[in-house]
Amino acid sequence: MENSIFRPADILIPKAADMRAWSVIACDQFTSEREYWDRVRSLVGDSPSTLNMIVPEAHLSDEPALDAARRASAAMEEYLAGDIFTLFRDSYIYVERTVTGGVRKGVVGMIDLEKYNFQYDAKTPVRSSERTVAERLPARMLIRDCAALELPHSLLLINDKEKSVIEPFGEKRASLPVVYDFDLMEGGGHITGRLIEGEAARELSERFDSLPGDLKFIVGDGNHSLAAAKELWNKLRAGLSPEEIENHPARFALCEVNNVYDNGIRFEPIHRIMFGIDPWKLYDEMREKLESPDGREVTVVIGGERVGKVRLKGRSFGKMVDIMQEVLEEYESVYEGTLDYIHDEESLIALTEAEESLGILMPTIEKRDLFETVSRDGVFPKKSFSIGHARDKRYYLECRKIR
Repeated sequence: MENSIFRPADILIPKAADMRAWSVIACDQFTSEREYWDRVRSLVGDSPSTLNMIVPEAHLSDEPALDAARRASAAMEEYLAGDIFTLFRDSYIYVERTVTGGVRKGVVGMIDLEKYNFQYDAKTPVRSSERTVAERLPARMLIRDCAALELPHSLLLINDKEKSVIEPFGEKRASLPVVYDFDLMEGGGHITGRLIEGEAARELSERFDSLPGDLKFIVGDGNHSLAAAKELWNKLRAGLSPEEIENHPARFALCEVNNVYDNGIRFEPIHRIMFGIDPWKLYDEMREKLESPDGREVTVVIGGERVGKVRLKGRSFGKMVDIMQEVLEEYESVYEGTLDYIHDEESLIALTEAEESLGILMPTIEKRDLFETVSRDGVFPKKSFSIGHARDKRYYLECRKIR
């Protein structure tokens, strides 16, 4: 287990908190819908909450990044001093979460950042699924650098068509102690966490270790959070001795691992919207520069209405997204528009009711393509797909000390 890529962790769970108020969705969701986060703040009130330990991207512009990071850090210190946590040492948490279309089964533990690389052509056992946007890392790095605790929203995927690693623990869930069991806020579904410790944890580690191939884990969601953790670890390790490097808490990152073939894992498209532009001019430019008779089809939305379709060129799904992204980013720069990414189809359509906006409803990939594509061609372009609908994204819940 000492050399495992994914291993048990010392996991902190609140003792007696209002868990519905405690657990909030990933910070990079509902970025254009401040009203969502206003509702969350109202629901949380004065209760202990992971909301106080994160900075929602919808509010990143509200205050200097350093002030936001210090505020989140102060909440962490307050919760640690208040002794609100139960510590589960050297353990995994087996998680079942109701999501759109089923139940998603996963395991929370920690990944070894020494085995992870987010670069496009990485050959490490743990790789990103999509390209990392460098501009998105500094704010996340600053927040993590100030933090005493980490809260995971990254989902990692394994390629286990035989369902031999995680699923056997679901079959014996009744023998695993329950550590949390509640309904998530804002339509997030029900979540149950069960403790895996001792011999059961050793067995699970062996199952993860036995996964075949050079590519063991793909970061399906939360790429930028994990990349920020990696960048900070690279800086920190430069000043450490070999002995310190071996077990430093910042060398590892808490995350949830799922099987890509789990019935609860659903790949969903990430849609595009452009604000502050002439939508009909952009529509014409898309048809001029991107149209291909045998391409993959996207739907263009203007004024809250589906106004037409464009078949986008590209020899593969990833290449199609890549070509389209170049055109949109060029248009954004030339015409001073604002490009954003929306996970929910209804939200995108509603947002296009604003003047000077155009939405693009995107297709998504097949499960079987994920590991094969990343192994052969490298990571997908940024924002190529998402795991589940917006409200299916991981909610912050478990914590781990990183200082």
